Amino acid sequence: MSKVAVVITDMFEDSEYAQPAEALKNAGHELLHIGLKSGATVKGIKHGTPVKVDKTAREVTVGDFDALLIPGGYSPDQLRVDAQVVQFVKEFVESGKPVCLICHAPQLLITAQVLKGRKITGWKSLIQDIKNAGAEFIDQEVVEDGNLISSRSPADLPAFIRACLKKLK
Repeated sequence: MSKVAVVITDMFEDSEYAQPAEALKNAGHELLHIGLKSGATVKGIKHGTPVKVDKTAREVTVGDFDALLIPGGYSPDQLRVDAQVVQFVKEFVESGKPVCLICHAPQLLITAQVLKGRKITGWKSLIQDIKNAGAEFIDQEVVEDGNLISSRSPADLPAFIRACLKKLK
């Protein structure tokens, strides 16, 4: 099955990580957690869900993976200040491989400057940022545009998970 990179750091939205991660694992996919410090344990914002970081963006390449998952919460905002994480995300989007992003995850793609001409959704506070990045914001539970699969919030998780699993078949 597929090897999925998950870019994540502290204060991620627990459900936006835990539910897709469980579904991906149950479907036979392997997850590798990419963060700011190898071996660190990061925690979710609402329930303190612990996730161990396997590697940093400096230690991996896009070629190591088949897909990318970016949970929301405050994690994407913290990750986008790290140039290596931003470069990894940029290269991933440009590779054409599936990129599954939810809620605040578009912040990383905005910083990576890879949204121009794309269609995407995300958390309502990002609507203007998405438009300023040159993308078309679409207010629906799942938006698929080429290799990008995006959703707005935890309420969209069932549809988001279905779309991500379908893309990885």
